[in-house]
Amino acid sequence: MAETMSDPQAALKQFQKRCDFLVGIDSDGCAFDTMEVKHKECFIPNIIKYYHLASVSRYARETAEFINLYSNQRGINRFPGLVATIDMLSERREVIERRPKLPSLAGLRAWLKRETRLANPALRAEAARTGDIDLALALEWIEAVNRSISEIVHDVPPFPYVRESLESLEGKADVMVVSATPGAALEREWAEHSLISHVSLIAGQEMGSKTEHLTLAAKGQYAPDHVLMVGDAPGDLAAARASASLFYPIEPGHESESWQRFFEEGLPRFLNGSYAGTYMSGLVNRFEKLLPATPPWKLA
Repeated sequence: MAETMSDPQAALKQFQKRCDFLVGIDSDGCAFDTMEVKHKECFIPNIIKYYHLASVSRYARETAEFINLYSNQRGINRFPGLVATIDMLSERREVIERRPKLPSLAGLRAWLKRETRLANPALRAEAARTGDIDLALALEWIEAVNRSISEIVHDVPPFPYVRESLESLEGKADVMVVSATPGAALEREWAEHSLISHVSLIAGQEMGSKTEHLTLAAKGQYAPDHVLMVGDAPGDLAAARASASLFYPIEPGHESESWQRFFEEGLPRFLNGSYAGTYMSGLVNRFEKLLPATPPWKLA
């Protein structure tokens, strides 16, 4: 499952179907209850540390949690998520009153405009090539985040009915992990809970976007209504739509119930051809209402 050094997407391009169906499953916050702990204990404390936000730490935490966990940007890539957090933080009245020196992130913003594979290796290479101080700091930050994750995030089991769903898919559908998390962390987490044997491929951030994961793996091998993305974030839904795949939402805050519904109802419907249409639309409509664009402090 390791990526090919010369072409990180080689495993996707060479993917061969074994079954008539393909199911892509997101990992953090979807299969595993790791999203909250990673952001609250690993990402956000390091944002405050590396970007010197101690004077507004309360608001930085609240803003970063909203962007990454509770808004319609939930699941955003870590680097655009950092920019979105700083931008929203800079607009808050409480922050403006304290006059902190917020980072401009100019170098990171420019990199995000010219780079499509927003992963650590690409950032590391660009930081070395350009000597840009913003990219160097972003790299230092994300490497600290990854160290924190490796030290803190252990023994977090999959949500109920994840294992049962994977077992039910055996011999019926090819399964791949579709995630923006680094591949090494994904392999560690899926192996830790003895789930790695249930998937044909683990596609992490090094292999490109989730849309690329689904598109390259499917590449005309499956019927249009035989590819399903299971995810907990609007980005997962967008990837499903962009790749012409079906979508099953794991509702934030109702993950266990969502997986039970998938196991008992959604999965059988997907396999018997009755999932697309009214049934899926109802689930997606409810999912989209759970994640607002406006933060609660603007509604007060």
